[in-house]
Amino acid sequence: MIPHKLTLCLLLFLFGPNTILAQQRKPPAGGRLAVVVDERLAALRAMPQLNSQLVRRLSRGRLVAIRSSKTSADGITFVLVNVSRRTHGWIQREAVVSSSRAGDDRKLLTLIKRSDGFDRIVRARIFLDHFARSPFRPEVLLFLGDTAEDLAAKLSVDAARRLKDGLGDAPEFSYYLNYTGLDRYNRQRVGFVFEKTTKRFHYDGAAWRELIRHYPHSTAALAARKRL
Repeated sequence: MIPHKLTLCLLLFLFGPNTILAQQRKPPAGGRLAVVVDERLAALRAMPQLNSQLVRRLSRGRLVAIRSSKTSADGITFVLVNVSRRTHGWIQREAVVSSSRAGDDRKLLTLIKRSDGFDRIVRARIFLDHFARSPFRPEVLLFLGDTAEDLAAKLSVDAARRLKDGLGDAPEFSYYLNYTGLDRYNRQRVGFVFEKTTKRFHYDGAAWRELIRHYPHSTAALAARKRL
């Protein structure tokens, strides 16, 4: 029998880490697909009550399958969800959105507007991944691009502070583009370019270009053209 660690190594070698990750994120069955967007409310509970036993806390971006709903005595609506074949429980309705439920795209847009920084990036990415036909996509693409460009200034300062001493023989710009602070943005498919003369990051503009390409006559596209 092949040891567990060796099996995992063979799987990673044959299929790559993205394939393994995709299998781990396979949508649960048994109900209407939804995604966690507000981790502050994402406590999975044994019963539809705020003081019920905590089963686990779900992370932002986690897929669940909604089976039913129930409103508690204090007016909080809970949904019964499957997290996996073995894990299920009740979660507050405001913690999740579903592309199959009318109005949830507007609900998530409101949450994006009330977010800032990296939180806004993550929630905008969830929107774009799960609401393919929403009329709010142009607005969200503009939010994503503008937020990334705003964050580029802070990333530039942080990277300069971390890299001011101890650089090796590699080109200086390569240290910046390998800066660990960029990793979480890369996982959200948000990229940055580096200007060597000013030593500053700038957003690569992918969301703005997508906005112009797919929604050329929108008000948001007009704004995006000015950014580029």
